[in-house]
Amino acid sequence: MTQIMDGRVLSDKIKNNVRKEVEQLRGFGIEVGLGLLLVGDNPASEQYFLATLKACKKVGITSYEFKLSGNTSVNEVLNVIHSCNTDERINGLLVLFPLPERINARRVVNEIIPGKDVDGLGAISVGRLAADESTFQIFREGSYELLHESRFRPSISSFLPCTPFGVIRLLEFYGVEMKGMHAVVVGKSLAVGKPLSNMLLAKEATVTVCHRGTYDLGHFLGHADIVCSATGVRNLIRGDMVREGAVVVDIGIKVLDDGTIVGDVDYESVKKKASLITPVPGGVGPVTISMLLENTLRSAQRNELLKSPLMMG
Repeated sequence: MTQIMDGRVLSDKIKNNVRKEVEQLRGFGIEVGLGLLLVGDNPASEQYFLATLKACKKVGITSYEFKLSGNTSVNEVLNVIHSCNTDERINGLLVLFPLPERINARRVVNEIIPGKDVDGLGAISVGRLAADESTFQIFREGSYELLHESRFRPSISSFLPCTPFGVIRLLEFYGVEMKGMHAVVVGKSLAVGKPLSNMLLAKEATVTVCHRGTYDLGHFLGHADIVCSATGVRNLIRGDMVREGAVVVDIGIKVLDDGTIVGDVDYESVKKKASLITPVPGGVGPVTISMLLENTLRSAQRNELLKSPLMMG
């Protein structure tokens, strides 16, 4: 029988832990803050903006809102980022995408200092993940003890991208063994596909990355133990394309004209063959926001840790 991987269950668990640790920091006079930068009026971005504000309030993280019009200049956007970089109240900064087309998104995200890049999409954060310097974060047990080892100090100010990190946590939560499994990642974006493939490799899965240039996608999916798709193409993956018992993670998001949210997977047909499957909505999405909150908390904790004389040596 197919098991549904309900991301809301894991999300609530992560939020509860974050709330407890935020309260502990508050007991020492330390407030945790997250900056949210929204440029323009993209409906999906507005929705994510509001959902993140609600989540911050639930766990006790102070939110700082920066909403700019769609015709805002690049310099104005960069000035907000530079201000957040030096603001001690703000432990993390999230820039909501997409930005207006005339604004270079990579230039913007690369202006966020690594210690506040809690969405993990800046070049330094991405590079450290690709170089296998920051993947210790996906190995929960003992990972915080590693923060005290000098060889990890350059990387403790980097964070893993929230969505792929959330996928790993979701797979672990539902007991999916990744080591030795054949994982097929559909999509090669810098936000999801590329970092997710690196994380799965760190977990010792055998990874195949497919994309719009892949010929005969079904051939690769038919040999996959784990399928992770993040393209935003509706019904890209059908039941006849996956093997019996596969684990299917639908990361794709597409908002239809009537407001309905769908993913990449033809849910009903794939559900008949998968052993585990994520719904859309309610699968990876809730975990992504929770990972953002957790990364923001870790930023506050690491900031205090780096100030401690125990880190010297």
